Amino acid sequence: MKHFYPLTVNQLTNETRDTVSIAFDLPADLAEKFHYQQGQYLTLRTQVEGQEVRRAYSICESVGQQKLRVAVKQVTDGQFSTWANQHLKVGQQIDVMPPQGHFTSTLDSDHQGEYLLIAAGSGITPIMSIAKSMLETEATSKVTLVYGNRATSSVIFREQLEDLKNTYMQRLNVIYVMSREQQDIDLFNGRIDGQKIGQLLEQWIHPDRLSECFICGPEDMSKDCQQALIKAGIKADKVHLELFGTQAAGSAARQRKPTATSANTSEISIRADGHTRSFELAHNSLNILEAGLAEGADLPWACKAGVCSTCKCKVLEGEVEMDTNHALEDYEIKDGYVLSCQSFPISAKIVLDYDV
Repeated sequence: MKHFYPLTVNQLTNETRDTVSIAFDLPADLAEKFHYQQGQYLTLRTQVEGQEVRRAYSICESVGQQKLRVAVKQVTDGQFSTWANQHLKVGQQIDVMPPQGHFTSTLDSDHQGEYLLIAAGSGITPIMSIAKSMLETEATSKVTLVYGNRATSSVIFREQLEDLKNTYMQRLNVIYVMSREQQDIDLFNGRIDGQKIGQLLEQWIHPDRLSECFICGPEDMSKDCQQALIKAGIKADKVHLELFGTQAAGSAARQRKPTATSANTSEISIRADGHTRSFELAHNSLNILEAGLAEGADLPWACKAGVCSTCKCKVLEGEVEMDTNHALEDYEIKDGYVLSCQSFPISAKIVLDYDV
């Protein structure tokens, strides 16, 4: 199981009026443990007004730089994002878990490909890491970025994107789509959706040339664009999604009426950090993560909504049912991995392992 490490903030940059990027010092003895792939994220933990708060944020630097930096956009009523944007100072420490996530791909310096990246708002953070890494690693590959925002003033990493365009003039094409700022080309106005991506594929981008596609943003937009790309002939396994929030956030308890079997219980055994804890859990009550935390188990978690994979564990015995999954790949589920924040017991005995 991965642990938190206290890292010191060494730089804060106001990327927009409501977004700050946070860079951390990385001690030499932690460099290997925090080695990341483009598109991965960090789970951060701190205390806000006496309450422990955890959030997952994507790394926005290239894989070649190996510099720990994340961007945090302030959201309405967001505990962590408000604290980070208004109160965090250089020199403070934040507990950070080593990189995780599968929103990535293998880059090859000899590969010559074309990539399509689609982002909306703060969805640019992992996409920025992916774009930089592709351009730096694959010297002849080309990247098209479609980036949606309200207006120019809300474009995160605007100066960095301009620098990238100047550095890779022949290999990087950035298409800005604005919902509240009129542009000369009508196709670039409004919000990104499947229809707009379909039009771009007809007029600006050749789908038959694309090696891979990466999409990061709200659930509706991301899935709509995914379907448009698949409809255009791109293989589903070449279209990767990372969701920033979902329509229905996960909850600790199932929102359903008790059934005739709701009084049934399962014996749960959880192995984490070399220790095993066992307890009983009533069916259709708490999810396994919340139940384990209530029993005093020190388990990894971040979003509790099935979006990140921080709480991923493997089912060694028994059967569980996941209500939501926006993080695990099909092969991981086939291998027995589940998101414990979305998992509810079905069988009489369940054994889970966070250490594998």
